[in-house]
Amino acid sequence: MADDIVAIRGERGLAEKDLRAHIAALVRLENIGVLLGAGSSSGDLGGKTLTKIWDDYAKKHPENIQWLKKYRFINEDDTKIPNPEIIADALEIARMEQERSSGRKKRRLRQVQSDLLRFIVQGALLQEKWWATPELLTALPPELKSHRSLLQKLTTSRQPGQASPWVFTTNYDLAVEWAAESLGLHVSNGFLGLHARIFSPHNFDLGFRNNLAKGEARFGAYNIYLVKLHGSLSWVAEQSNGSDQSSITELPAPAIWSRIQSYVKGSGKEAPCQLVVPGVSKYQQTTGFVFGELFRRFTDFLGRSQSALFVSGYSFGDEHLNRVLRTALQNPTLQIVILIPELKIEDSKAVYEGNSEWFKRLLAAKIPQITFVGNGEKAYFSQFAELLPDPALYDRHSAEIRKQLKDLDDSLQTLNPVDGGISG
Repeated sequence: MADDIVAIRGERGLAEKDLRAHIAALVRLENIGVLLGAGSSSGDLGGKTLTKIWDDYAKKHPENIQWLKKYRFINEDDTKIPNPEIIADALEIARMEQERSSGRKKRRLRQVQSDLLRFIVQGALLQEKWWATPELLTALPPELKSHRSLLQKLTTSRQPGQASPWVFTTNYDLAVEWAAESLGLHVSNGFLGLHARIFSPHNFDLGFRNNLAKGEARFGAYNIYLVKLHGSLSWVAEQSNGSDQSSITELPAPAIWSRIQSYVKGSGKEAPCQLVVPGVSKYQQTTGFVFGELFRRFTDFLGRSQSALFVSGYSFGDEHLNRVLRTALQNPTLQIVILIPELKIEDSKAVYEGNSEWFKRLLAAKIPQITFVGNGEKAYFSQFAELLPDPALYDRHSAEIRKQLKDLDDSLQTLNPVDGGISG
């Protein structure tokens, strides 16, 4: 039914019409952003959630699972599905500890780690045809429909003088970049340059505007800010000449595709792209500077006055990110909308059926700043894009205001025709 409770804000249940009204008000705030997790790239788009990645890995390499249990990387008595990123992080720590040693255990550890990372990379490829032939994106593939709708609605909701929307993501895939490119939107992701795209933090402080736009044409934004908190399949770490330090460079998809393809098929021990399994050696030197700057931008956004953050496809498995979100709630003007399918809402009561203990505590706090959207498919990423208000609503609202002003002006002219209506 249309009046069924599909969301909870604080202790109050919201029907779908109330939720839509709440979201329509939030997108008019001074700063808007979204946080996307693996769930936003799953389904028809071809991406895999961490749960699916682990399931595929366990079926393909049962011998690795036994090895991980033997050396306590996995608790054999734990019924919960492990987070592949956390396991990969633990393997990296163990590898560093054994770097000076040799032997069978060290070689086996490297093999288990390499196999797991291959499955993580493979789970983020999405549609392989887009890598080799990005021109296919100009045909507006239906798999990217929800991403395009999200970006269109966010950018067109911007009022004159307001900043462009921010997209924060833990995903390695290129779904956001490809969707923006198919729409002709500029992506400000911190990388600057034509032939050598090097990370330049000040790129996030720049914006785009149409110098010819007048009046209503000044509405909307011409770019999005994209912050990939865990790295990207299109980033590579390159050594500087004569230096031990490395810098991160962004490459076009076709330029790195052959290397990624070879790696997924089993060639090479190191992933060609710059992925961050949070923690460990990936944060050292220049590499650490890049990812530290990305998290700083996320924290900075959450601390701004009159901000709204929409969260979709994120399972709350990153403790570092969770702490940032929890601290951000000290900003009294911040509003957060979280879509999570594992949340069941009945009679204004919420029951969480997921595995995140952190999320359970957040839900139990009943914070009025947070709106939880649940009930299975109603909280999918595709539904999130549909919940956002259509730009036509703003046009209709503006038309109503203009009509009211015109009626008022006509009335005043009738009362005082000499004056000529409203002056100035």
